Amino acid sequence: MTSSQKTTRKKRVGKPIVLVIDVGGSKIKLRKSDSPHTLKFESGPKMTPSEMVVQAMLLTAQWEYDVVSIGFAGPVVHGKPALDPDNLGSGWTAFDFQKAFRKPVKLINDAAMQALGCYTGGRMLFLGLGTGLGSTLILDEVVVPLELGQLRYSESQTLEDVLGKSSLKKIGREKWEAAVHAAVDNLHNAFVADYTVLGGGNAKKLKRLPKGTRRGSNLYAFRGGVRLWRKTPIAAEVREHTLVIA
Repeated sequence: MTSSQKTTRKKRVGKPIVLVIDVGGSKIKLRKSDSPHTLKFESGPKMTPSEMVVQAMLLTAQWEYDVVSIGFAGPVVHGKPALDPDNLGSGWTAFDFQKAFRKPVKLINDAAMQALGCYTGGRMLFLGLGTGLGSTLILDEVVVPLELGQLRYSESQTLEDVLGKSSLKKIGREKWEAAVHAAVDNLHNAFVADYTVLGGGNAKKLKRLPKGTRRGSNLYAFRGGVRLWRKTPIAAEVREHTLVIA
């Protein structure tokens, strides 16, 4: 083995190359921690975990990576999907991703993965405005996935019903934005957040951001997937600007 090979091997031992897979209801996106390029393929109600793995491995056949991070569009408990999402196929709860990829795998809720990518320290509340309402609290680098969308808004509606994509279409952008502002203010205060990040595809439709918030981006999901394998505190990483993805 040459000295350059030894150096490369040492770097990979200390900082593994991560394949990040963002599983959505309409698209599945893939990106590596050492590359700015994103690949994607169609998802949908017929997308099973085995089909996802097959397509992902075919697309990345020429890629070298050490570990895999998967952001899953549904609740994740103890590293496994807690249920099969309505907008994907079946079989997710019992699937062995590590065996399928033949690599170490970490699976996390997609909102939590995006939240982790947005995090800059302290106490952060993340709200993902998309088809539904994703939510995560990160407190001093501890990630706590939440399901705030299930909270009651009224006798007939949950927070997800009011802030989700269907409500935006039904009541219009102005009324929807007013509802977002009211809900975000309440949640920001209830969780005593230092700051709140509004992510998800519909965050960009807000003309004005609520006080104490900043806008996220779906691209931060890739950064979050890389951070799942970090060995150093995120606060140090943010100070040193060492993470280049996203």
